[in-house]
Amino acid sequence: MESSQSSQHKEEEHIAASRLLHAQTHIWNHIFSFINSMSLKSAIDLGIPDIIHKHAKPMPLPLLISSLQIHPSKSRHIYRLMRILTHSGFFSLQKVPLDDDDQSEEGYVLTDASTLLLKDNPLSVSPFLLAMLDPILTKPWYHVAGWFKNEDPTPFDTAHGKTFWEYAGDESKLNHFFNDAMASDARLVTSVVIDKCKGVFKGLESLVDVGGGTGTVAKAIAKAFPELECTVFDLPHVVEGQQDSGNLKFVGGDMFQAVPPADAILLKWILHDWNDEECVKILKKCKEGVTSKGKEGKVIIIDMMMENEKADIDDESVETQLFFDMLMMVLVTGKERNEKEWAKLIFSAGFSDYKITPVLGLRSLIEVFP
Repeated sequence: MESSQSSQHKEEEHIAASRLLHAQTHIWNHIFSFINSMSLKSAIDLGIPDIIHKHAKPMPLPLLISSLQIHPSKSRHIYRLMRILTHSGFFSLQKVPLDDDDQSEEGYVLTDASTLLLKDNPLSVSPFLLAMLDPILTKPWYHVAGWFKNEDPTPFDTAHGKTFWEYAGDESKLNHFFNDAMASDARLVTSVVIDKCKGVFKGLESLVDVGGGTGTVAKAIAKAFPELECTVFDLPHVVEGQQDSGNLKFVGGDMFQAVPPADAILLKWILHDWNDEECVKILKKCKEGVTSKGKEGKVIIIDMMMENEKADIDDESVETQLFFDMLMMVLVTGKERNEKEWAKLIFSAGFSDYKITPVLGLRSLIEVFP
C-alpha cells in the first residue's frame, strides 16, 4: 500500500501544478486582454451591431456574413470574431425557427452593452471607444516604463513630444475625435443628471460649463431650463465655429486665467485631467466666478469617485476606476480621487462645504459652496 506520506506528497505536487497553471492562465489573459478591445473595435468598424439591430430579429451567421462588406476569402473568419465577442457579452445567440420540420438555427442578437454601441443611439459610446483605441492614444502606453525614468510630465509627452492639450490644439484629428468622445459621454451623463438632479439647477439664473467642448451638456441644460442663461467656456480652438442660440452662448478662454461669472459653474469630467495643484488653481478661478456678482453661487462637479482601497478588487466597477486612473496618468497629469482627496482639493481652494450625490454609477455629482 502507498504510504500516507507519499500520498500527501503527490497531493501537494498536484496543488502546486494546479496553481502554476492557474498563474500562467492569469498572465496569458492579461497579456492578451487587448484582443478583447481590438476585436470590439473591429466589430464597430465593420458595422456589425448596427447590421444586427436593423435585422430586428436573431440574425444567423450566414446572413450576417452576406450583409458585411468584406472580401469573400474572409467570410469563414467572421464566426471567430463573433465567438469572442459573444463570450465577452456583446452578443448572444437565440434560436431562430425554420419553416420546415420544426427545425431551428441560432442567430445573433444584441445585448445591453452592444446596444450602447449603435451609431443611432443618442447615448452611443462608440465615439469614446474609437477615440481611446486610436493609435495617437495607444502609442503612449509603449512609453510608460521610459517615462518613469525621465522628466516628462506624461507618457503622452514622451511618445509625441508635446502635451495632450498641445497636440489637440495642433492636430484637428485628435481635437475632433476627443470632442466626439466627450460629447457621447456627455449625452449619457446629462440625461441622468437632468432626470435625477433637477433640484441642483433650481433657482439658478446663469450657468457656465467650463471645458464644455462643443456644448452637448449645456445645450441639454439650456433646453430643460429655458430660464437659465448657459455659457460654454472652452479653449478658443474648441468653441470656434459654434453658434450661439437662445439661452446658450459660447465663449473662448483659459480656465487657468479666469472663468466667466455665473450663479453656478459646471465642471463635468474636467478636474480628473489635472494634478492637485492645477485643480486648486481651476477651483479658485471658479470660486471667483461664483462670488463676483455679489452673491455666493456654487460649483457643480461631475467626476469619478474612487472606491475605498479596501473595496473588493474583483468588482468590475473598481477595475474600471483603476483603468481610468491609469489613463489619466498616461495621457494627462490628472488622477481619479476618493472623497478624502476631493475634500482636500475643495477646502484648499477656499470653499467652505460640499455635498455629494452618487447618481452616475462610477461618477458622482458634487455641489461645492463658497
